[in-house]
Amino acid sequence: MEGLVNSRIIPIRTSCRRHYSVFLPTFSLQLRNKNLNKGQVWMMRRPKSLDSVAASIQPLEASTTGNTDNRQPSKEVLELWRSADAVCFDVDSTVCVDEGIDELAEFCGAGKAVAEWTARAMGGSVPFEEALSARLSLFKPSLAQVQDFLDKRPPRISPGIEELVKKLMARNTDVYLISGGFRQMINPVASILGIPQENIFANQLLFGSSGEFLGFDANEPTSRSGGKATAVQQIRKGYKALVMIGDGATDLEARKPGGANLFICYAGVQHRESVAAKANWLVFSFTDLITALE
Repeated sequence: MEGLVNSRIIPIRTSCRRHYSVFLPTFSLQLRNKNLNKGQVWMMRRPKSLDSVAASIQPLEASTTGNTDNRQPSKEVLELWRSADAVCFDVDSTVCVDEGIDELAEFCGAGKAVAEWTARAMGGSVPFEEALSARLSLFKPSLAQVQDFLDKRPPRISPGIEELVKKLMARNTDVYLISGGFRQMINPVASILGIPQENIFANQLLFGSSGEFLGFDANEPTSRSGGKATAVQQIRKGYKALVMIGDGATDLEARKPGGANLFICYAGVQHRESVAAKANWLVFSFTDLITALE
């Protein structure tokens, strides 16, 4: 980002509501000056680190690579789900019914081309960072376009997710959002669900002092392949048992030693067979997860 002009604070007005209305608070993208050549964009801080030491529980692997019976959870899977003290959700096509970057691209006139890249990225056929960069380069959204998109296209959340999050929180289970999408579009979702801003791990769009698109923050772990696993490993240090719920290959990656103990594939929006086959539990409705907690 050499040769950028000095950046300044540019507010983002974010109208947040469920797809059937209800407006929520405003959020801002913060930009400030730093000494890097002529200017550098400053991003919102990452969630505070969790430093308590957790008991060691090894991740539960799927019984077979081509698991076809994982719609019926085993006793061990159910016990882990019920005892988890942290649950991490993917956002696009899981918490929300859309892929955020696809929706923004369609709004900006580049929907089809970007959607093709998204399918490749979620299927794991290309490195995530390559797909993210390629998709953004196809339409380079300005700050004004992002603001207009947020005003006209509030998030559409998946059926049952609000009830599930409330039930988890009532059990003193901490809930996180981990996404390869962007904070500008995820903050409103977190507000709908009552999830603290510090419990969001996501990417950050960067804009110049005139609101022009500059790129994204490559220092965020979720901006690259394996990034969700890195985020989950950081979160995991504070908990005894952690569950990851999502639909894509990057969500499945979170189930590894030191990471998620359990991976639940949510296929209520997108059924990615290669991912679903390796999940500990495959669900098509959040009702299944709610019922299992009762």
